[in-house]
Amino acid sequence: MPEALLLDGKGLTFTDVHNVAHDGKPVEISPAAWERIQASRRLIFELAEEDVPVYGLNRGVGWNKDRIIDKAFFESFNRNLIRSHAAGVGPAATLPQVRAVLLARLNTLLLGCTGVDPSVVRRYAEFLNLGIHPILPLQGSVGAADITILSHIGLVMLGEGEAEYRGRRVSGAEALKLAGLVPLALGPKDGLAIVSANALSAGMGALVLHEIRKLLELADLVYALSLEGLRGNVSPLDEGILRVRPYPGLLESAARVREALWGSDLWDTYNPDSLQDPLSFRDACHIHGAALDSLKFTADFLELQLNSSDDNPCVLVDERRILSCANFEPLSWTLGFEMLGSALHHVSRSSCYRVIKLGTPAFTGLSRFLTADDNTSIGYCTVQKTVTSLDAEIRHLSNPASADYFALAGDIEDHASNAPYVVSKTGAILDRLRYIFGIEVLHAAQAIDLRGGVGANGLRLGSATRALYEALRSRVPFLEKDRNVSTDIEAAYDLVKSGELLQAANQGSLSLNPSISS
Repeated sequence: MPEALLLDGKGLTFTDVHNVAHDGKPVEISPAAWERIQASRRLIFELAEEDVPVYGLNRGVGWNKDRIIDKAFFESFNRNLIRSHAAGVGPAATLPQVRAVLLARLNTLLLGCTGVDPSVVRRYAEFLNLGIHPILPLQGSVGAADITILSHIGLVMLGEGEAEYRGRRVSGAEALKLAGLVPLALGPKDGLAIVSANALSAGMGALVLHEIRKLLELADLVYALSLEGLRGNVSPLDEGILRVRPYPGLLESAARVREALWGSDLWDTYNPDSLQDPLSFRDACHIHGAALDSLKFTADFLELQLNSSDDNPCVLVDERRILSCANFEPLSWTLGFEMLGSALHHVSRSSCYRVIKLGTPAFTGLSRFLTADDNTSIGYCTVQKTVTSLDAEIRHLSNPASADYFALAGDIEDHASNAPYVVSKTGAILDRLRYIFGIEVLHAAQAIDLRGGVGANGLRLGSATRALYEALRSRVPFLEKDRNVSTDIEAAYDLVKSGELLQAANQGSLSLNPSISS
């Protein structure tokens, strides 16, 4: 078993979330975190004994905040709170998504601002380490804490609901029994601690941002290969001109493209037709850089979310206070995802235009639609419809959704962010972009082959772009005559999604570029 991830509520990263979610990495709770949890719990009982009015403890929740909850009914109230808030609808989250949600909520509980019983905290870790994955419907949260979804985790803790255990979908009761656990008995504030958090959107958001980072790295490499296929102008990559207006994302993107093109004959030859390339080629690094800047903004705020308390009410142990608040409001990083979705659409549209330009003889000097034989085949003609239809979907998915909400619960809850949906649609954009980059790399490689291929009688590609080209050609051959292009697109998509293209290009840089390998 791999070494456990030590959690303390403060240092969780997107890589950690990915490793726990996708690789099954176990977790362990730090001693300092346990001390905070226990101190917070003691304060909860002290306040309950003093009958201090506390939301979700001895008072109801939502519109029922005026209802008094007698301590004799703490267990039944919290059980009913879990049941009544379990209102999500399908589709169900994937196993990695469920694990990301469990981890996100566990880490925020470790700050000791919840007052939850230690047995509840331990149960999150047990679910992760024993492989008990509650069935979570993904729709139903308005993004003002994901109460309708996280309640389904609580159901399984109580021995109700459903879970996946070792590849089987079973009842919550059976999952606990098979793993050697017993249902929890909930005490004061435990139900609210389970249902009220942003763990659904935050956990899934961490997975999405982890993948977007890798895809934007690949975007630079695919663009570099397209630039070689076009025989484009490398002057827009010059570091001197970029330093005049040094946007961080732009500098990062251009540096990656220059690195990818190390050793390319583009640096040695001059194509007079490329003095002013189409903007989809000339300003690709500016577009990708804007997406990188948007990613950084969003990632910084979401990482803060993963390592902060979003509980209402909030327990301040050192001050012996528990206060109602709105720390469950996730708008700061939800707006980041909205911005990132818009930035990714610019990335998508730019890639689509490069695809179209690569199929246009006026820009390439090659055959129409990159056909190997104008007389007998059509080439990549119809693929332009595929790639632009995907871009149209991305454009609609990039429309903002965080401002669409109703006033609920007797007009008390009159703001929401739709954070889970915003994260979800950003993930949908991400997947469509994988297809678009797959289609672009097919065009770039075809253009290179039509120029004589790679080698003594062909082009001299860059260190990373050659590796990228060879990785594609290991799965998708040159389009010599018309065939089922969907098969080629799916193969290219698989190479993008699996990370094989990015890995190959990075290894190519390390093996061929001495400035990197040293």
